[in-house]
Amino acid sequence: MAELTLEVSRREEAGKGPAGRLRREGKVPAVVYGGHREAVPITVDRKAVTDLIQRSEHGVRSIFLLKMAGTDQQRHAMIKDMQIDPISRKMMHIDFVRIVMDEVIRTTVPVHLSGSAAGVKEGGILDFQVRDLHIECLPNAIPDEIEVDISALGMHQYLRISDLKLPQGIKVLDDADRVVVGVTHMRAEELPAAPTEAVPAEAVPTEPEVIPRGKKPEEETEE
Repeated sequence: MAELTLEVSRREEAGKGPAGRLRREGKVPAVVYGGHREAVPITVDRKAVTDLIQRSEHGVRSIFLLKMAGTDQQRHAMIKDMQIDPISRKMMHIDFVRIVMDEVIRTTVPVHLSGSAAGVKEGGILDFQVRDLHIECLPNAIPDEIEVDISALGMHQYLRISDLKLPQGIKVLDDADRVVVGVTHMRAEELPAAPTEAVPAEAVPTEPEVIPRGKKPEEETEE
């Protein structure tokens, strides 16, 4: 996995006010922690980190080489968490976790299903239960996803974690007996509605129509 170089700056001020000013300037408040060292508050350029993520085939699971502006300090890190504004869809805050390239780390990767299950073609229902796996591996061995071919999956058949074909060097931390995906029972046939006897209109009680009054959405507060 190729690393992405990102210049960062130390963040001296904390709180909502300074964080808001940084965001208006196109910056994103962030923090780097882990690696048996103290957490360091930093600032990254929003456009720079967005461009790196979009260009990388690994996206937010990329390995970053964080270089502190004005110093020779640098550290490998990965994005642990990212807060996104629900309205503007802009980054609000990023948590980076330090990593050492020759030490295993724990992370999660998505499960991707490929093919069309034979049992579904026969009328069954696909039951996709595990969409993310917790894994342990070296940083440069993290896969973008775990692909699961379900083409041969018949009616009432299931694939468990122990059945998955994993890339070399990947250890799954979840229960090996846990079902990832399966094909359940046939779809129930639609039954015709039972006929009902006509009821005279005068025998049916009437009620006033209730029109709910909508509530105004709460104003979002800046972090």
